[in-house]
Amino acid sequence: MELLATLADLVLRLDVHLGALASAHGAWIYAILFAVIFAETGLVVTPFLPGDSLLFVAGGVAALGGMDIHLLVAALVAAAVLGNTVNYSVGRWLGTRYFDAGRSRWIRREYLDRTHAFYERHGGLAVVISRFVPIIRTYVPFVAGLARMSYGRFTAYNAAGAVIWVASLCYAGYFFGNLPWVKANLSLIIVGIIAASVAPLVLAWWRERRA
Repeated sequence: MELLATLADLVLRLDVHLGALASAHGAWIYAILFAVIFAETGLVVTPFLPGDSLLFVAGGVAALGGMDIHLLVAALVAAAVLGNTVNYSVGRWLGTRYFDAGRSRWIRREYLDRTHAFYERHGGLAVVISRFVPIIRTYVPFVAGLARMSYGRFTAYNAAGAVIWVASLCYAGYFFGNLPWVKANLSLIIVGIIAASVAPLVLAWWRERRA
Protein backbone atom coordinates (compact mmCIF):
# COMPACT_ATOMS: atom_id res chain seq x y z
CA MET A 1 0.00 0.00 0.00
CA GLU A 2 2.83 2.38 0.82
CA LEU A 3 4.37 1.75 -2.61
CA LEU A 4 1.04 2.43 -4.31
CA ALA A 5 0.65 5.67 -2.33
CA THR A 6 4.14 6.73 -3.39
CA LEU A 7 3.43 5.98 -7.05
CA ALA A 8 0.10 7.83 -6.89
CA ASP A 9 1.81 10.88 -5.38
CA LEU A 10 4.47 10.75 -8.10
CA VAL A 11 1.86 10.64 -10.88
CA LEU A 12 -0.59 13.16 -9.44
CA ARG A 13 2.11 15.67 -8.45
CA LEU A 14 4.67 15.07 -11.15
CA ASP A 15 5.39 18.77 -11.40
CA VAL A 16 6.58 18.80 -7.77
CA HIS A 17 8.96 15.89 -8.36
CA LEU A 18 10.16 17.00 -11.79
CA GLY A 19 13.56 18.30 -10.72
CA ALA A 20 14.43 14.99 -9.05
CA LEU A 21 13.19 13.03 -12.07
CA ALA A 22 15.30 15.09 -14.46
CA SER A 23 18.40 14.47 -12.35
CA ALA A 24 17.72 10.75 -11.99
CA HIS A 25 16.69 9.88 -15.56
CA GLY A 26 18.68 12.26 -17.75
CA ALA A 27 17.48 12.31 -21.36
CA TRP A 28 14.64 9.92 -20.53
CA ILE A 29 12.86 12.84 -18.86
CA TYR A 30 11.72 13.98 -22.32
CA ALA A 31 10.03 10.62 -22.92
CA ILE A 32 8.43 10.71 -19.46
CA LEU A 33 7.00 14.19 -20.02
CA PHE A 34 5.90 13.25 -23.55
CA ALA A 35 3.94 10.30 -22.12
CA VAL A 36 2.28 12.43 -19.44
CA ILE A 37 1.17 15.20 -21.82
CA PHE A 38 0.01 12.65 -24.39
CA ALA A 39 -2.06 10.80 -21.79
CA GLU A 40 -3.48 14.00 -20.30
CA THR A 41 -4.68 15.23 -23.69
CA GLY A 42 -5.31 11.97 -25.51
CA LEU A 43 -6.99 9.62 -23.04
CA VAL A 44 -10.40 10.56 -21.65
CA VAL A 45 -9.71 8.51 -18.51
CA THR A 46 -6.66 10.54 -17.40
CA PRO A 47 -7.74 14.21 -17.20
CA PHE A 48 -6.37 14.34 -13.64
CA LEU A 49 -2.74 14.31 -14.78
CA PRO A 50 -0.83 17.61 -14.37
CA GLY A 51 -0.79 19.86 -17.41
CA ASP A 52 -0.39 23.63 -17.02
CA SER A 53 1.67 23.48 -13.84
CA LEU A 54 3.83 20.68 -15.29
CA LEU A 55 4.66 22.75 -18.38
CA PHE A 56 5.48 25.81 -16.31
CA VAL A 57 7.68 23.92 -13.85
CA ALA A 58 9.35 22.00 -16.70
CA GLY A 59 10.43 25.35 -18.13
CA GLY A 60 11.84 26.31 -14.73
CA VAL A 61 13.79 23.05 -14.51
CA ALA A 62 15.15 23.66 -18.02
CA ALA A 63 16.37 27.10 -16.91
CA LEU A 64 18.42 25.41 -14.18
CA GLY A 65 20.11 23.22 -16.77
CA GLY A 66 18.02 20.11 -16.29
CA MET A 67 16.74 20.08 -19.88
CA ASP A 68 17.12 21.85 -23.21
CA ILE A 69 14.17 24.26 -23.38
CA HIS A 70 13.77 24.15 -27.17
CA LEU A 71 13.89 20.35 -27.33
CA LEU A 72 11.43 20.25 -24.42
CA VAL A 73 8.95 22.53 -26.22
CA ALA A 74 9.24 20.56 -29.48
CA ALA A 75 8.67 17.22 -27.73
CA LEU A 76 5.67 18.42 -25.74
CA VAL A 77 4.06 20.18 -28.71
CA ALA A 78 4.29 16.85 -30.56
CA ALA A 79 2.77 15.04 -27.56
CA ALA A 80 -0.10 17.54 -27.32
CA VAL A 81 -0.88 17.37 -31.04
CA LEU A 82 -0.75 13.56 -31.10
CA GLY A 83 -2.85 13.27 -27.94
CA ASN A 84 -5.64 15.46 -29.29
CA THR A 85 -5.53 13.65 -32.64
CA VAL A 86 -6.01 10.27 -30.96
CA ASN A 87 -8.81 11.67 -28.81
CA TYR A 88 -10.53 13.16 -31.85
CA SER A 89 -10.16 9.92 -33.81
CA VAL A 90 -11.76 7.87 -31.02
CA GLY A 91 -14.68 10.29 -30.85
CA ARG A 92 -15.07 10.25 -34.63
CA TRP A 93 -15.04 6.44 -34.67
CA LEU A 94 -17.67 6.23 -31.96
CA GLY A 95 -19.82 8.83 -33.68
CA THR A 96 -19.73 6.94 -36.96
CA ARG A 97 -20.21 3.50 -35.43
CA TYR A 98 -22.97 4.26 -32.93
CA PHE A 99 -24.65 7.63 -33.46
CA ASP A 100 -24.73 7.73 -37.25
CA ALA A 101 -25.98 4.14 -37.24
CA GLY A 102 -28.71 5.00 -34.73
CA ARG A 103 -27.40 2.62 -32.07
CA SER A 104 -27.23 5.11 -29.21
CA ARG A 105 -30.08 5.23 -26.71
CA TRP A 106 -28.68 8.15 -24.72
CA ILE A 107 -27.95 10.89 -27.28
CA ARG A 108 -30.53 11.87 -29.87
CA ARG A 109 -29.33 12.51 -33.42
CA GLU A 110 -30.60 16.10 -33.46
CA TYR A 111 -28.43 16.91 -30.43
CA LEU A 112 -25.41 15.58 -32.26
CA ASP A 113 -26.30 17.66 -35.32
CA ARG A 114 -26.51 20.79 -33.17
CA THR A 115 -23.12 20.00 -31.67
CA HIS A 116 -21.70 19.51 -35.16
CA ALA A 117 -23.06 22.91 -36.20
CA PHE A 118 -21.54 24.54 -33.10
CA TYR A 119 -18.12 23.01 -33.80
CA GLU A 120 -18.21 24.13 -37.41
CA ARG A 121 -18.85 27.71 -36.24
CA HIS A 122 -16.89 27.95 -33.00
CA GLY A 123 -14.96 24.67 -32.80
CA GLY A 124 -11.63 26.21 -33.75
CA LEU A 125 -11.81 28.65 -30.85
CA ALA A 126 -12.90 25.86 -28.50
CA VAL A 127 -10.00 23.62 -29.52
CA VAL A 128 -7.42 26.39 -28.99
CA ILE A 129 -8.82 27.90 -25.79
CA SER A 130 -9.55 24.55 -24.15
CA ARG A 131 -5.81 23.86 -24.12
CA PHE A 132 -5.59 26.14 -21.10
CA VAL A 133 -8.54 24.64 -19.22
CA PRO A 134 -7.75 21.54 -17.12
CA ILE A 135 -10.08 18.54 -17.62
CA ILE A 136 -12.02 20.41 -20.35
CA ARG A 137 -9.04 20.11 -22.74
CA THR A 138 -9.21 16.32 -22.39
CA TYR A 139 -12.81 16.16 -23.61
CA VAL A 140 -13.02 18.90 -26.26
CA PRO A 141 -11.17 16.92 -28.98
CA PHE A 142 -13.25 13.83 -28.18
CA VAL A 143 -16.49 15.79 -28.59
CA ALA A 144 -15.10 17.44 -31.74
CA GLY A 145 -14.65 13.99 -33.26
CA LEU A 146 -18.03 12.85 -32.00
CA ALA A 147 -19.61 15.91 -33.62
CA ARG A 148 -17.76 15.23 -36.90
CA MET A 149 -15.84 18.49 -36.97
CA SER A 150 -13.93 18.47 -40.27
CA TYR A 151 -10.51 16.84 -39.87
CA GLY A 152 -8.59 19.57 -41.68
CA ARG A 153 -10.12 22.32 -39.57
CA PHE A 154 -9.54 20.38 -36.37
CA THR A 155 -5.91 19.60 -37.25
CA ALA A 156 -5.08 23.24 -37.98
CA TYR A 157 -6.49 24.51 -34.68
CA ASN A 158 -5.12 21.50 -32.82
CA ALA A 159 -1.58 22.32 -33.94
CA ALA A 160 -2.00 26.05 -33.26
CA GLY A 161 -3.41 25.42 -29.80
CA ALA A 162 -0.63 22.98 -28.92
CA VAL A 163 2.10 25.43 -29.94
CA ILE A 164 0.52 28.34 -28.03
CA TRP A 165 -0.18 26.25 -24.92
CA VAL A 166 3.15 24.46 -24.62
CA ALA A 167 5.41 27.30 -25.75
CA SER A 168 3.75 30.00 -23.63
CA LEU A 169 3.86 28.02 -20.39
CA CYS A 170 7.27 26.38 -20.89
CA TYR A 171 8.99 29.62 -21.88
CA ALA A 172 7.21 31.50 -19.09
CA GLY A 173 8.55 28.94 -16.64
CA TYR A 174 11.99 29.17 -18.24
CA PHE A 175 12.24 32.94 -17.81
CA PHE A 176 10.22 33.50 -14.64
CA GLY A 177 9.65 30.15 -12.91
CA ASN A 178 12.62 30.40 -10.56
CA LEU A 179 11.84 33.87 -9.21
CA PRO A 180 11.07 33.59 -5.47
CA TRP A 181 7.71 35.36 -5.72
CA VAL A 182 6.62 33.20 -8.65
CA LYS A 183 7.57 29.96 -6.89
CA ALA A 184 5.63 31.04 -3.81
CA ASN A 185 2.49 31.88 -5.81
CA LEU A 186 2.54 29.23 -8.54
CA SER A 187 -1.03 28.04 -7.92
CA LEU A 188 -2.40 31.59 -8.09
CA ILE A 189 -0.54 32.24 -11.33
CA ILE A 190 -1.94 29.07 -12.94
CA VAL A 191 -5.49 30.04 -11.88
CA GLY A 192 -4.97 33.46 -13.45
CA ILE A 193 -3.84 31.87 -16.72
CA ILE A 194 -6.91 29.64 -16.74
CA ALA A 195 -9.29 32.54 -16.01
CA ALA A 196 -7.82 34.67 -18.80
CA SER A 197 -8.01 31.76 -21.23
CA VAL A 198 -11.62 30.83 -20.48
CA ALA A 199 -12.96 34.38 -20.89
CA PRO A 200 -13.16 34.36 -24.76
CA LEU A 201 -14.94 30.99 -24.76
CA VAL A 202 -17.47 32.22 -22.20
CA LEU A 203 -18.03 35.36 -24.29
CA ALA A 204 -18.65 33.27 -27.41
CA TRP A 205 -21.14 31.10 -25.51
CA TRP A 206 -22.93 34.17 -24.15
CA ARG A 207 -23.26 35.66 -27.64
CA GLU A 208 -24.59 32.37 -28.95
CA ARG A 209 -27.20 32.27 -26.18
CA ARG A 210 -28.32 35.84 -26.96
CA ALA A 211 -28.56 35.05 -30.66
